[in-house]
Amino acid sequence: MHVFAYFIEQPHPFVVRFGHFWGNDWGIRYYSLAYLTGFYVLFVGLRWQAKQGWSLLRGDAISDYVVWVAMAGVILGGRLGSCLLYSPRETFLHPLSIFTVWKGGMASHGGILGVILVMIFYARAKKIPFYNLADATAFCTPVTLGLGRCANFLNGELWGRPTDSWWGVIFPGAPWVDGVSVPRYPSQLIEALLEGLLLQLILIAVRFSTKREGAVALTFMAGYAILRIIGEQFREPDADIGFWFQSITQGQLLSGLMLLITAFLAWQQFSSPPKAS
Repeated sequence: MHVFAYFIEQPHPFVVRFGHFWGNDWGIRYYSLAYLTGFYVLFVGLRWQAKQGWSLLRGDAISDYVVWVAMAGVILGGRLGSCLLYSPRETFLHPLSIFTVWKGGMASHGGILGVILVMIFYARAKKIPFYNLADATAFCTPVTLGLGRCANFLNGELWGRPTDSWWGVIFPGAPWVDGVSVPRYPSQLIEALLEGLLLQLILIAVRFSTKREGAVALTFMAGYAILRIIGEQFREPDADIGFWFQSITQGQLLSGLMLLITAFLAWQQFSSPPKAS
């Protein structure tokens, strides 16, 4: 007997729905709103950090940088990451599916890699130390990740594994088990708390406790990888991929690789004592 009845998640991805045109629903989606809010948080966060003397990116360069991060980094990188990492066969057979962004499909790891490439380019163009720009950017990132996971929940996608706990949620679009729509972990909200709230609190603590360049960015990379691995324990693996080695999801595999790369970068960055200011 459960203390609470199972909550049935009825997907409602639109803040405002304009109607059904050309075979698709059109409107303002929570997912889009999450990204727009995240880009605004990045803009405000970069300006605030510049005033604190933490970031060398200032003035109009901040607006230009946010546009580059949004378009080339998050959207292009996230979309390519989703297509190439999670549906390579479909992408190979139907390459134009890359451009069907209204059908959804964004990969966090692809978006992070895209933003890193933008940071490398922009840091060189503006002659700013890479880790100075990376720290300032990473500091503002968990908010966007958390909002994105909340949008996943509202969309009724990326559901969790079956559970009989009282906080299970029934997702109508999830696969049935033995002919029954079973309750599942609300893994999207779990990841929102881990990758969004908890990671943001960790970065705030790091930001105010050290001035060492690279500390915030590398903490973000390691923190995201570890928390994503934990969160994936509650998440149903992608149907067309399943488990690697019978127990590891695609997200955990990519996060493990990310953690190894971060460990190498941290060793490279912090193996020598900090320069005297």
